[in-house]
Amino acid sequence: MTSLFISLLDFMGTFAFAISGALVAVRHRLDLFGVLGLSFAAATAGGIARDVMLGATPPVALADWRYFAVSMLAGLITFYRSAQVERLRNPVQLFDAVGLGLFAVIGANKALTAGLGPVAAVMLGILTGIGGGIARDVLVAQVPSVLKREFYAVAALVGALVVVVGIAIGLPAAPVAVSGAALCFGLRLLAIRRGWRLPVAGN
Repeated sequence: MTSLFISLLDFMGTFAFAISGALVAVRHRLDLFGVLGLSFAAATAGGIARDVMLGATPPVALADWRYFAVSMLAGLITFYRSAQVERLRNPVQLFDAVGLGLFAVIGANKALTAGLGPVAAVMLGILTGIGGGIARDVLVAQVPSVLKREFYAVAALVGALVVVVGIAIGLPAAPVAVSGAALCFGLRLLAIRRGWRLPVAGN
């Protein structure tokens, strides 16, 4: 997979997660600094955690100014146009699902490129996908969606698994990544709209 294609997916995921973080901040009545801070945290936490575990330091989200710029742009748009963004159906969950799918496949691909095995690649794909949502929720004192009965990490697992299996059997990397991201996104939206949830203890 070309570095240009990976960067494109990465910036798209960064923008989507940044909007989800900014929307949560606006809903919690944070000021402009709070909105921008939560936007950046949601957009970059998963990628930073992945890069640290891969030994790729400093993490690309901190070394490349474009990640900060994309996050700030998304945060400013959301801060000043939150009413328009809120008109979408479930906007936080929608943009979160976009970021989840894109980051899950990017994380898995980067892990494979770094020489990790398939299991580790899937795990890092999941971590990359869910990290931003966890950071966003923790910063506003909410229990992260991934720890509740949300069909969240499972969707990231499926997206990452598509990449790992597809590359293992020799399929073209770019179409495999797009397919994995789309499948993850679709599963997440279906789970939201149909109420799919994982079981909890005692139920």
